[in-house]
Amino acid sequence: MKRLIFAPEHDAFRASVRAFLAREVLPHYAQWEKDGIVPRDAWRAAGRQGLLGFAVPEEYGGGGSPDFRHSAVLAEEFTRAGAPGLALGLHNDIVGPYLTSLATDEQKRRWLPGFCDGSLITAIAMTEPGAGSDLQGIRTRAEDRGDHWVLNGSKTFISNGILADLVIVVARTTPEGGARGLSLLVVERGARGFERGRNLDKIGQKAQDTAELFFHDVRVPAENLLGDRDGAFAHLMTNLAQERLSIAVAAIAAAEHLLEITTTHVKDREAFGRPLAAKQHIRFEIAEMATECAVTRAFLDRCVEDHAKGALDAVHASMAKWWATELQKRVADRCLQLHGGYGYMSEHPVARAFTDGRIQTIYGGTTEIMKEIIGRSLLG
Repeated sequence: MKRLIFAPEHDAFRASVRAFLAREVLPHYAQWEKDGIVPRDAWRAAGRQGLLGFAVPEEYGGGGSPDFRHSAVLAEEFTRAGAPGLALGLHNDIVGPYLTSLATDEQKRRWLPGFCDGSLITAIAMTEPGAGSDLQGIRTRAEDRGDHWVLNGSKTFISNGILADLVIVVARTTPEGGARGLSLLVVERGARGFERGRNLDKIGQKAQDTAELFFHDVRVPAENLLGDRDGAFAHLMTNLAQERLSIAVAAIAAAEHLLEITTTHVKDREAFGRPLAAKQHIRFEIAEMATECAVTRAFLDRCVEDHAKGALDAVHASMAKWWATELQKRVADRCLQLHGGYGYMSEHPVARAFTDGRIQTIYGGTTEIMKEIIGRSLLG
């Protein structure tokens, strides 16, 4: 089915992204995976190419357009290229909305120009060793000392944790407030008492730095409070729909790309003197995956279109995230099986997609959390 959600400007942007990938990313990506991190030069190159800060007002160096379809194009092309390590989606789609919607004018002047030119890399730190999706379990705390906060605690599984110059930390500012007693504090590189742990060894997305963060009596200036005091819960809920849609967009792009690779493989690969594609079971496998991808694509494109109009709600974003990421997982497993031993080799695109994509049903809210959100909306 022909996709109808993109205009000529998005097609031109897609061509620009592909050129950037061919020039700045793919020639170096294998080395980045060995290093376990992307060099800062790649972020600055992304800034020069106009791939950062689409929604940031032009006065701060951004694109001035909140149209999510640009983010969708970026996610699709990086996914198809097998290059999730340069986490532009995290920067643009997850951290970006907090800065554009919650930051004061002074904070915007201080942070957004670097956000857009790639000299200031960002992260958000919510997950803790004992608290993932359950915000009430957050133990990192911040004490109000008037002109500054004193921050103590730790975070784990933080994407961009090693590279980040600016980390939005979810911390408890009212001890008895439960999930409603949390605030967002911005910790900047070089703050005394702010330490980074090891770059965590993951099964996939090897080029993307993921770290433990530690805060020991870190003095955070009062002016680095982002949004309302004790308002983190509401702020987080407001931005989660876009985060989950961004993950879903990458998921369906991955599934479609895996299907393309595998369709070519079964046409070319022979077993017992016949192409694999001649076997009915193989045709059924391809037919099932193609149908599931087509149906999911139609729903995802509608979600992207709705979000570009400001009309996507949390429930449909949860549906998109759950369904698309679980589809990606199923397709990756089936495509690896159809590749046989080749699919198990680390250098093969199917093997890398299998391990890179496994996190998709976990971060941004697990599949189980997505189902709970949907269920509560229907049943109370």
